[in-house]
Amino acid sequence: MDNTAEVMALEGDDLETWSALATVLEWLPAALDTQLMNDARLTHFEYGIMYALATAEERTLRMSVLAGYANSSLSRLSRAVSRLERKGWVGRSPDPSDGRSTLATLTDEGETVANAATPGHAALVHQLVLDQLTTAQKRQLREICLRVLGGLREDGGWRPQELSASFMSKAAN
Repeated sequence: MDNTAEVMALEGDDLETWSALATVLEWLPAALDTQLMNDARLTHFEYGIMYALATAEERTLRMSVLAGYANSSLSRLSRAVSRLERKGWVGRSPDPSDGRSTLATLTDEGETVANAATPGHAALVHQLVLDQLTTAQKRQLREICLRVLGGLREDGGWRPQELSASFMSKAAN
């Protein structure tokens, strides 16, 4: 095996850093899912879909755009949107400007559910993550996450701050 193909073992500080991150990556989604399921009958993935729709113009996005926001395959997204449709929280329709595309729209009832779910979700995010950190650590965590995301997505893609201000003002009303 030549040097370029050698795999470096994880050990020492690298192993401890990776182990801490991997543990957070396992435990945090389960905690978020549990809270949202108990409070709003939503998974965190479904909440993310509703969040994106709630902050979109006319509460509508193409399914392909929504899949990009959710880092999801169209089939996984379609299954989740189908669950939300059965609850009356999201509707689908053909895109009038491009018949090959489908639009997902958050219903009035869905917006009510998303707005009602937000305070409990935000409280848990504060409790589990944000309140555990100093202001400087929050900034560092954000920069670290953006750097890691840069390694995952070369196109720059969507960033959460594009939606948060609009959504939070709607949720406050």
